[in-house]
Amino acid sequence: MALSFIHLHHKPLFSNGLSFTASESHLPTASCHLKCSGLKHDMETKESSFEFKELKSVACGFLAVLAVSSPSPVFAGAQRLPPLSTDPDRCERAFVGNTIGQANGVYDKPLDLRFCDFTNEKNNLKGKTLSAALMSDAKFDGADMTEVVMSKAYAVGGSFKGTNFSNAVLDRVNFGKANLKGAIFKNTVLSGSTFEEAQLEDVIFEDTIIGYIDLQKICRNTSINEDGRAELGCR
Repeated sequence: MALSFIHLHHKPLFSNGLSFTASESHLPTASCHLKCSGLKHDMETKESSFEFKELKSVACGFLAVLAVSSPSPVFAGAQRLPPLSTDPDRCERAFVGNTIGQANGVYDKPLDLRFCDFTNEKNNLKGKTLSAALMSDAKFDGADMTEVVMSKAYAVGGSFKGTNFSNAVLDRVNFGKANLKGAIFKNTVLSGSTFEEAQLEDVIFEDTIIGYIDLQKICRNTSINEDGRAELGCR
């Protein structure tokens, strides 16, 4: 089963020469200067007062939206990862997951599972939300991760040998160089996920949900056996 995705290109919210940054906004009208801390203005003429007030309202609202709705950072493969968490219970936090995690990778606190060992964990990971989790060099061999939500997780170099990902949401996960030998992707969402140089021997791809472009990339992985290629529909 293949899905096609459409990327929408939106026009800028302001197209009349206004430029905004996170710390201040510049309006090219009568040398007016707005700041988020107070939006102070210097009015030189009565004729421009109405226009200035309108622009001030628009700018204030726009900056407020930026402050409130900016998403948590997502760590792509080319970005530098943060230092390893010093939380002594950071591995156990996987059993709780991201309590406010959503499919877009928003989280209340970074979930750092790097170098953690969850080998043969059969009870505490099922159905957990691990959005944007850092999983590089962690071990999940033989773990039951059915119905897990791992949107935008960073799993480069992780070990998932024989991991059961049935009915899981694994969209936009970076599995680069991960060991996924014998992993089970049954009725699993894999849209946007990457498997560059991953080991995919004996992986079960059954009724996976994946975009056409993503499918083409996976099919280029030479470690997939004939059964796996047939399940994926590789040509």
